[in-house]
Amino acid sequence: MQIRAVDIFKNFTGSSARPALDGVSLDVGSGELVALLGPSGSGKTTLLRIIAGLDFPDRGSVYFGDEDASKKTVQERRVGFVFQNYALFKHLTVAENIAFGLEVRDRQTRPPKAEIRRRALELLDLVQLTGLEKRRPAQLSGGQRQRVALARALAGEPRGLLLDEPFGALDAKVRRDLRSWLREIHLRTGHTTTFVTHDQDEALELADRVAVLNHGHIEQVGSPDEIYDHPATPFVHGFIGEASALTVDLRAGNLFIGNHQLPLPGRSGRTGRGRLFVRPQDIVIGEGDANGIEAEIVAVRRAGATRRAEIVIPADAGRVEIDAPAAVNFRPGERIPIRFLRGTFFLDGEGAASSLC
Repeated sequence: MQIRAVDIFKNFTGSSARPALDGVSLDVGSGELVALLGPSGSGKTTLLRIIAGLDFPDRGSVYFGDEDASKKTVQERRVGFVFQNYALFKHLTVAENIAFGLEVRDRQTRPPKAEIRRRALELLDLVQLTGLEKRRPAQLSGGQRQRVALARALAGEPRGLLLDEPFGALDAKVRRDLRSWLREIHLRTGHTTTFVTHDQDEALELADRVAVLNHGHIEQVGSPDEIYDHPATPFVHGFIGEASALTVDLRAGNLFIGNHQLPLPGRSGRTGRGRLFVRPQDIVIGEGDANGIEAEIVAVRRAGATRRAEIVIPADAGRVEIDAPAAVNFRPGERIPIRFLRGTFFLDGEGAASSLC
C-alpha cells in the first residue's frame, strides 16, 4: 500500500513561531521502509501523526493508494501505530494486549475468539516472545515491551506501519539489537513502514530511503548512500555524519584556505565565500606532502581503535577533526601537515554543492 502526503501545512493554534510543517510532500512506496530523520522540532512526529490520523493538517492531503484518507479517522485508515513509550495496558497479559485491537472491533468485523488467540500466538512467535503470553508488561524488559507493541500493531492486519521513535526509551545495546530485528520483521511482513527517529545511525542502517526534515521542510529524500555521500544542502551535510564546516574562498574556480589552493571542478570563473564540509575520514596527515596545510592540534581523545585529534586550520578557516591509528601519539600544541581527500563545498547564497577532486 503506497502512502502519500501531499503539500501538508500545519501550524498549531497559538504558535507564533514558524509552522510545524510548511508544504511537505512525501511518497512512501508499497512495501518500503522510510525513515523521517531530523532534530527535535523539525516536524517529523507531526507528519507521522497526520499520516496516522491522530492530527489533521491545515492544508494538504493524505492518500492510501488512490484513496484520499485526509478526512478519515484513525480506525478508518487502518494503520498500525507504535509509540516510544509502548502504550501497553498494564492490567492485561501480553497475549491480551496483542489481541486488544481485534477484541474491541464491532461484531460484524470481529474474528471468532479462537481466531483472535491463534493470531496473537502467531504474532508472539513472529516477534520472538513465544511462551511469554501470560506475563504482564511489568514483567518484561524494555525491548520485550516494544516487541509486544509492534505485535499489537500488526494484529489488525494494518495497511501500513507507523513507528514514532520506537527505540527511543531503550539503552544503546538494546537499540542496536532491535534494529536488525525490526529490519528482519519488515522483510518478512512486507508492510509499508514509516518511522521517526533523531538517530542518524538508526535511519541509515534500517531505511530503504531517508527523509531529512528541518524546520518543517524536507531538505532531502534519498537512499542512505545518497544522503551520506551526496548531501544536497548544508544542513544535511552538517546533520549527517561527523562533519565540520570550514570558511573558505572561491576564486576563479578554485578554493582557497588563506593562500592554500584546493581544486574544485565545475566552478570556473566563480568567486565568493562559502563553506567546505569535511568529515574526519576526509582528511589525512600529509607527511612529506609539499601541498599539505600546516595545522595545530588543540585536543586529542581516544575513539575506539583510533585517536581523534581536533585541529585548527590556519587563516581562521575553523576547526576539524581527524582520525589516526591509536599508535600515533598526538599532543596538543603540535603542528602537523594535513591533506584533504574529499569535501563538499556550498557557495553562500546557492543551494548547489560541489565536491573536491
